[in-house]
Amino acid sequence: MLSGWRGGRAAARGLIAVLSVIVLVCTGYAWSSINNLESDITRLGGLALGGADDGATDILLVGTDSRTDAKGNPLSAQELRWLRSGDDISTNTDTILLIRVPNDGSSATAISIPRDSYVDVPGIGMSKINAAYGTTREGVRRKAVEAGQSEAQAEREGTQAGREALIDTVANLTGVHVDHYAEVGLLGFVLLTNAVGGVDVCLKNPVNEPFSGAHFPAGRQTLNGPQALSFVRQRHDLPRGDLDRITRQQAYMASLTQKILSAGTLTDPTKLNQLQAAVSRSVVIDDDWDVLTFAEQLKDLSGGRVKFATIPIIDDHGWSDDGQQSVVTVDPAKVRAYTSSLLDPSRNTGRPEYTVDVNNAGTVDGLAKNVSGILTAKGYQAGKLLSNPGNERDSVVLAKTADDPGARLLAKDLGGLTVAADPTLGDHELRAVLTNTYSGPGSVSDIGGGSSGDDSGESAGGGTATPALSSAITAGSDGPMCVN
Repeated sequence: MLSGWRGGRAAARGLIAVLSVIVLVCTGYAWSSINNLESDITRLGGLALGGADDGATDILLVGTDSRTDAKGNPLSAQELRWLRSGDDISTNTDTILLIRVPNDGSSATAISIPRDSYVDVPGIGMSKINAAYGTTREGVRRKAVEAGQSEAQAEREGTQAGREALIDTVANLTGVHVDHYAEVGLLGFVLLTNAVGGVDVCLKNPVNEPFSGAHFPAGRQTLNGPQALSFVRQRHDLPRGDLDRITRQQAYMASLTQKILSAGTLTDPTKLNQLQAAVSRSVVIDDDWDVLTFAEQLKDLSGGRVKFATIPIIDDHGWSDDGQQSVVTVDPAKVRAYTSSLLDPSRNTGRPEYTVDVNNAGTVDGLAKNVSGILTAKGYQAGKLLSNPGNERDSVVLAKTADDPGARLLAKDLGGLTVAADPTLGDHELRAVLTNTYSGPGSVSDIGGGSSGDDSGESAGGGTATPALSSAITAGSDGPMCVN
């Protein structure tokens, strides 16, 4: 039971980080009129951050499983019961998230990086990304102790080195320069949820899972902080395993963000004070982050422009080079192309000149409709939705000629696909052929398998189709997405 509980607890850490920063980006402006927010947040210094003029603020967030708050004070017995805290304290960052906010404050995108992503870690080599912080930290700490430093001094030196290693690793993987860094404690999730009076979720089926403590009926319901923690921790007894867990987290984040952005929260001084207290007790940020100036640029942010996504993966059941560890394999080039297409400020140059057909050549219900909607939002003209199986194993963009600039742009927008020639297509006509290996925007790995009540139902293959896709998860829907 202990191993299952550890895995479930780790699943919640990244969610906590996103929720806390959502509070910062969505309510910081309102706080500025009633309290001195910046004086309440714990700061850390000495990190090499910023310096890239790329038109956006990029924030790296990591979770911590600590039995102290951000000020170093031990949690109360009641708070430990809320968290169902065990004796083990992790030093790895089991969930890592990157948030990009364009300088005009028009949107915020939170991208999950799977904790088992197999990447190149500075000073270590190929490893799971969640080891960048913990392994580096412990190695530096041990050397410092052997060199005669005190335990406290060695701990500080190791922690700083771990943070720097993680920042460098994420930057190398995503191609995104990190401007700000934040660590968030588990307690923050419960406090934030309770501060807004609970958050609505919707389940397709009842659940009764002891490892996470998730015991909920089917349908729409409002969860308090401890209940919500169980809701997003569950990883056992879910039809699609980690994909369902990610979808739960993202649907819950969207619902909480919508609640925070509502007039009932932003105009309620009591709730704002509770939100501020939650962040004060659970968030640590870098000392160069001017939170109020940052919040000012986000004063017009709406829920529909807060999006949640996941980097593309090649195989979630891969193996390390030595064959000893189960890992998530990723292609850094595709990850960089994906983050660029997803996060860069909107540039429609060239896109409206092209009409894009989307062919679902696999067995994922709703894939063509969902991807077509995303492409239309980027500026392309909507073409035909097709469901024709083909001989391709990998997804591809087709154009009249393989060097068509619009085809190359579309391939980048879809996460780094290859381009091939199809002479039957006309000028400014493109076709995206998507197979079951597709993992770019609009895929299962991008948005999960929740339901908003609108299945397209198209599928090219026979037999059993994979679960239908929903629309991309944002915080602007009318109600919570129903999930597994």
